[in-house]
Amino acid sequence: MIGVEIHFGIGVISGCLRRSDRLSLKWLVDTLRTWVLPPFMTPCTIFMQPPHGSKIGSPNCLYQQQHYIDEPYFRLIHNLQDLSVQALPQGYSLYKATLKDFAEHINSCYSKIGITEADLQDYTARPVYDSALWLAIKDNQTNEIVATGIAELDREIGEGVLEWIQVSEQHRGYGLGKYVVSELLWRMKDNAKFATVSGQCNNPSNPEVLYRKCGFIGSDVWHILRKW
Repeated sequence: MIGVEIHFGIGVISGCLRRSDRLSLKWLVDTLRTWVLPPFMTPCTIFMQPPHGSKIGSPNCLYQQQHYIDEPYFRLIHNLQDLSVQALPQGYSLYKATLKDFAEHINSCYSKIGITEADLQDYTARPVYDSALWLAIKDNQTNEIVATGIAELDREIGEGVLEWIQVSEQHRGYGLGKYVVSELLWRMKDNAKFATVSGQCNNPSNPEVLYRKCGFIGSDVWHILRKW
């Protein structure tokens, strides 16, 4: 198991955090262990940048004098208000995909991700699983899956979470990403009070732009730090 040390601002995480922050931390650690950090990687530190505080490398930063590889992750929120039904771009249609289909498409969109059908099967056993929040889109001409989206729903706190949003490279720029995000938000709006999404700040495809165009806001940044 990968060692994870968690810090909030410049102080170690304690029980005084708000419930929403503790749940966010649990979600982030679970996500990192399951999807992002392969088992051979060194232990890491999770550091939440204060909204109006120090950034990595500033004089007050806990890690100023240490050498870390810094992987920042944004986290945004949507209030699920003023949503509207989006039309699927012409030439594409929804497709009832299998777990194998989802795994193959996810892996085809990322160079460092190795999702298996068994991984996704475990995902469906979680209490936050909702089959209505798994979407796949196919190209009507080739019948190939070209976009997928997976979200989860925590009914206890009323939070929807966008987990996997990806579009095949050759089909980007046609509005498929916006459709997947908007459709998932629409499907969860009657059961969730808000939705969140996270991703790598330095992702070359810059997914944060898409999420903000779909109504997400926020400035939270989580830093995954690993010593050189």
